[in-house]
Amino acid sequence: MSLKQFDTLWVVGAGTMGAQIALQSATHGYTVFMVDPAPHALEKAAERQREELDARIGRGEITSETADEIRKKIRFPSSMNELSPPDLVIEAATENLEVKREIFKILDAICPVYTLLASNSSSIKISAIESATKRPDRVLNLHFYNPVWQRPVVELMRGTATSDETIETARRFARSIGVTPLMVLKESTGFLFNRVWRAIKKECLHLVDEGVASFEDVDRAWMIAFEQPMGPFGIMDRIGLDVVRDIEMTYYKESGDPSDTPPKLLLDKIEKGELGVKTGKGFYDYPHPAYENPDWLKGE
Repeated sequence: MSLKQFDTLWVVGAGTMGAQIALQSATHGYTVFMVDPAPHALEKAAERQREELDARIGRGEITSETADEIRKKIRFPSSMNELSPPDLVIEAATENLEVKREIFKILDAICPVYTLLASNSSSIKISAIESATKRPDRVLNLHFYNPVWQRPVVELMRGTATSDETIETARRFARSIGVTPLMVLKESTGFLFNRVWRAIKKECLHLVDEGVASFEDVDRAWMIAFEQPMGPFGIMDRIGLDVVRDIEMTYYKESGDPSDTPPKLLLDKIEKGELGVKTGKGFYDYPHPAYENPDWLKGE
């Protein structure tokens, strides 16, 4: 299938990443249908997209007319009857294997035979999902980074039967929406970057959980050493602490190593409903986290 014919996407899951993937695709001319069983999730996704487009207008990157055209490219159907057949579906649902398998089973039944089915999972291999479909040659991992427009990279990973044509089509799609495709050459939990990030994230959580340092000082060390606008705990807040837990559990279920279980520090935050940016509180308070203050970086 050429990209000239490749013009309609479904994004299944209207969380942070789903909203971003949809907006990035629509910005580059694709028609995107956002699908989520929760109406409030769709409303929140639309709100996030409006905020980002308004910010781009404010920075002079686009005009209000361009923003309106992009918004029109993103559809929020209220029923299956309003969906157009997709060339590609990107699943961006919760990091739960059984949930993803059920989604892929449904998608396989309702999508045309030519549709590519991709998962934006942060850690789950597509080989664990592919048997829920009858098209294992047309499924793959397509893992975007957050936020998509600031970190324009996507990791492609095969399952046991993913065809070369599927990979090449996905690679060309990635380039067409302005992101760099990175090929993961063999199956890997966490793919490429997330294996590196996971080691950092795990060690940071245990450092604080064991009382070695405060999360603030860990972030200060990172931000100063690497000249970054936020540290690992700020990044985890942005991802969502419940998502971080689910990813850690994926590693634990695979390894069985007790050291891979999410530490109490993280679980306590989640139990209190402090999930990060999306709830207004995680390790930091939002919308104005302390690390944005230059004096905070000095330890004041």
